[in-house]
Amino acid sequence: METTDTLSARRYVALFCGCAAAALAIVTILNYQVDPYLLHQWDSPLLQRLQPTREKLSVWGKTYAVARYRPAIVYIGNSRTEMGLPAGVRELFDGKSVFNSAVSGASIGDAMLLARHAAQVSHVDTMVWGIDAPSFSMEQGSAGIEPGLTDDGPAFFARRALLNVKRGLTVDMTHDSLRLLQGNFGSVCLSSLALHGQRDHRCFSDRIKGWGGTAPAMVPRLQEFGDGAGPTPEALRAFDATVGKLCRDGTRLRLYINPTHAMTMDVLYWRGKWPAMEQWQRDITMLAERHRAQGCDLRLHDFSGFNSITSEAIPQFGGAREMRYYWEASHYRDNVGRMILARLFGAGDGEPLPPDDFGIELTSDKLAAHQAAMRTARDRFHAQHVQETAFVRKLITLPRVRQ
Repeated sequence: METTDTLSARRYVALFCGCAAAALAIVTILNYQVDPYLLHQWDSPLLQRLQPTREKLSVWGKTYAVARYRPAIVYIGNSRTEMGLPAGVRELFDGKSVFNSAVSGASIGDAMLLARHAAQVSHVDTMVWGIDAPSFSMEQGSAGIEPGLTDDGPAFFARRALLNVKRGLTVDMTHDSLRLLQGNFGSVCLSSLALHGQRDHRCFSDRIKGWGGTAPAMVPRLQEFGDGAGPTPEALRAFDATVGKLCRDGTRLRLYINPTHAMTMDVLYWRGKWPAMEQWQRDITMLAERHRAQGCDLRLHDFSGFNSITSEAIPQFGGAREMRYYWEASHYRDNVGRMILARLFGAGDGEPLPPDDFGIELTSDKLAAHQAAMRTARDRFHAQHVQETAFVRKLITLPRVRQ
């Protein structure tokens, strides 16, 4: 026969478990309804809610949105593509839906997961993919692609609902939900989802101001670019397999090498990474030609190097406080992105054509001459920009600056 103490203990445990379950249910419902990170929104009024400058869990929102929206045209890449390629250009694609699925901090390994995810959840007609040598590795970047976000197979939305519930039980999300309800979460710019995946320029503009302007942002971005682990052979093999699968599915592919500022290329040169970069160009050119010979609609363009766009003067040496084409050395503005799209697909009505030296299609018969011209342009840049060259040579010896 149970004693009074035993019954009291059981009632206490039952009451405790019930209260804990109720508290967890309340927290989950709160976070799911408030959804501070917009994890499960598409075409929702919540997308018009202003957000802090740093977009948390962006990849969660984008993988969900692309599954709901099912765009015909998808952009893939890292923060350069996310910020630089405008999605509001349906006229270039005969009115077809466009979504910028690039995410900040993505390595090529991360980007491949997002490319495969888009192809799984939507019938992708055209994929526009921005690449660069330093991020061309299988190392996990800071994109935050957690297990389950891009899983193949049926019941995607049911799995995502479970993942969202699990995420809703975290302390940080609860804290941000409460901050949002209290009005101190940060109201600066729109989520990228409100702009079909492109980052709101107000977000980055606010961050640039917080860093003290364009000039102070140059050093960490140049260092960051030079520190990239790529290109690696493992990444090239995986990229080859991913491109092959997309080609077999009938996707039209437009690959382009990002037009980072000329000084980023100079960082690669002075750090001894130029030969690896040239070999990577040869490898991806051969990869593109092999898939094209097998019937894939694939083109590869190089917008990098030392050309009339990438060689814009920087604030430290005679340039304007805010650059015309760049936010800083690593990220180009969307006026450059429009030039990229014009080179790849033709200029829209009223859009100017890009300069002749901006965007060279890489093929095996043109590559050697292109690389020779790039080396000549680099040497000319050194001769004509002595201060910038000295700046880069000193910069690669400095301790890393974090922002």
